[in-house]
Amino acid sequence: MPGESLFHDLEPLLEQVNKPIQYVGGELNAQLKDWNCGGYGPEGEELTTRWALMYPDAYEVGVPNQGVMILYEVLNERDDALAERTYSMWPDMETLMRESGVPQFTVDGHRSVRDFDVLGVSFSTELGYTNLLTALDLAGIPMHAIERGLDDPIVLAGGHSAFNPEPIADFIDAAVVGDGEEAVLLITDIIKEWKSSGKPGGRRGLLLELARTGSVYVPSMYQVDYLPDGRIQRVVLTEEAQGVPWRVSKHTVMDLDEWPYPKQPLVPMAESVHERMSVEIFRGCTRGCRFCQAGMITRPVRERSITGIGEMVENGLAATGFEEVGLLSLSSADHTEIGDLAKGLADRYEGTQTGLSLPSTRVDAFNIDLANELTRNGRRSGLTFAPEGGSERIRKVINKMVSEDDLINTVAAAYGAGWRQVKLYFMCGLPTETDEDVLQIADMAKRVIETGRQVSGRKDIRCTVSIGGFVPKPHTPFQWCGQLSAEETDERLKKLKDAIRSDKKFGSSIGMRYHDGKPGIVEGLLSRGDRRIGSVIEAVWRDGGRFDGWSEHFSYERWMEQAARVFAEMDDPIDVDWYTTRERGELEVLPWDHLDSGLDKEWLWQDWQDALDEEEVDDCRWTPCFDCGVCPQMDTDIQIGPTGKTLLPLTVLGSGAKKLASAEHSH
Repeated sequence: MPGESLFHDLEPLLEQVNKPIQYVGGELNAQLKDWNCGGYGPEGEELTTRWALMYPDAYEVGVPNQGVMILYEVLNERDDALAERTYSMWPDMETLMRESGVPQFTVDGHRSVRDFDVLGVSFSTELGYTNLLTALDLAGIPMHAIERGLDDPIVLAGGHSAFNPEPIADFIDAAVVGDGEEAVLLITDIIKEWKSSGKPGGRRGLLLELARTGSVYVPSMYQVDYLPDGRIQRVVLTEEAQGVPWRVSKHTVMDLDEWPYPKQPLVPMAESVHERMSVEIFRGCTRGCRFCQAGMITRPVRERSITGIGEMVENGLAATGFEEVGLLSLSSADHTEIGDLAKGLADRYEGTQTGLSLPSTRVDAFNIDLANELTRNGRRSGLTFAPEGGSERIRKVINKMVSEDDLINTVAAAYGAGWRQVKLYFMCGLPTETDEDVLQIADMAKRVIETGRQVSGRKDIRCTVSIGGFVPKPHTPFQWCGQLSAEETDERLKKLKDAIRSDKKFGSSIGMRYHDGKPGIVEGLLSRGDRRIGSVIEAVWRDGGRFDGWSEHFSYERWMEQAARVFAEMDDPIDVDWYTTRERGELEVLPWDHLDSGLDKEWLWQDWQDALDEEEVDDCRWTPCFDCGVCPQMDTDIQIGPTGKTLLPLTVLGSGAKKLASAEHSH
């Protein structure tokens, strides 16, 4: 029977695998609803819309994901819908499931994923694509969308990578671009109506209804034609796509106070990558860092009010028992009321074990008062700053307006206030970058240590330099630029390592962490790829590709071998370099041009030219509009404070509250 629990078949496998608890479910605040919670229509038709939500990585990475957690709750609040979660099966479990005939299952009800109406997959990174294919294969869902029938789920992609879903167009039925909260409710309504009407038009009828909304992308409704040199000639609607718009618009949720999710955050059974409760304090960023896809595609800025955040923190802590609250956003210290917010929360939780954290902090938005509020009740861990570029010149190119003096002054204040450890995050391979730009990272790190020793009078000052390879992303000004090859990236990083190590005075106090250039090339292939890349993904998967985001499972050689084999069989003159290290021209049709992030392509091109001219652009939150296009095109606007409200401590939850409770108890 559809919707039956598979736990009886699964249970014998659990004692044979690593970390069996990740497959058991039953977490605090997890929900398990009746399979037919929506009831039946007059003809006996089902009126329940069922979602299997997947984060395509291991449980420990997927379970704290905010996006999945929010959609899980939004859907389960509806009487006529249910949502359960599924994650990628670790290779040992995958092997046993294949041997025992156990299909991909949800952790909530241990139901077969194939029994659901929708398999919604949230991609934060393109390196999860092979894990999607594993899940489809284990679920018994035909891998190619074109082969699926009436009883197969609609496979729906979301998340940041869905802004260019073309590399996985063969494997998904649809994609949602932008915020998911309202989108999943719209899709639920359409599926319910389709089911209650007797499923008119079959599977294609449902996909056509979704595509006609203009806010769900159905790749099979679009045809891509190529030029002899391999570039895209045009993207056109197919004949059957009557009433489907040529461009698909992104979803933007306005007034975040109306969407205070998650209200009941999940508390993982097994250890996860983030052992804390998180509250998103605002969405969007207009700092204009040219490398940052997240900042570009989530515009405009929408702040949650200080009182809304306070309520979410209070409710979330009560619901979970976590002792740390992460204040999340792309640049949390930019919230217009961050100082009042941090002080208000620190006051409220004074004397408790509750600590506050900001992910990484912009150098120019950080101050010691803020840092002290954040650490008042918790532990004082290291501080992380992201200058991104080693030289002043390269920071102008990427529009990261932070001077070296800004950084040194901030770091001096931190070391002087008792911090001992600072982490600096940079990128290698940025457009126009030279060896000299990268070697200046070493000079900056030495200045940091020297300053720290001076202001603290101590020798045990540490600085860790963490370096990631730059990958050009769609919908950014750098979407046209050539990527640095893996070999050149590695060579540049080696020179930097030598420069740090050779310094007798400061080298031993500077740690260096970096990825080699290889994973970045594969990510670059997938992030700016078109539909022809689907064959490469499938070939890699068939050759054993799994968990490409994990260094112990990732194989650069496998990707390069399979890509070479697949491209050799094509008529088009393309290879991995064609997708990665090649620079694009202004008039080239890009694979994602028919997906509308709100940003004008002309504005992005002009910003790319400004980058080459080393010209900086201000943040439009505090300056006149730069006509990026988002607000008028998406009918949205910037929503920021200050609200003028304060976060009054409802009760100070520390020692006073404990005394009061014991006094009441004694009566």
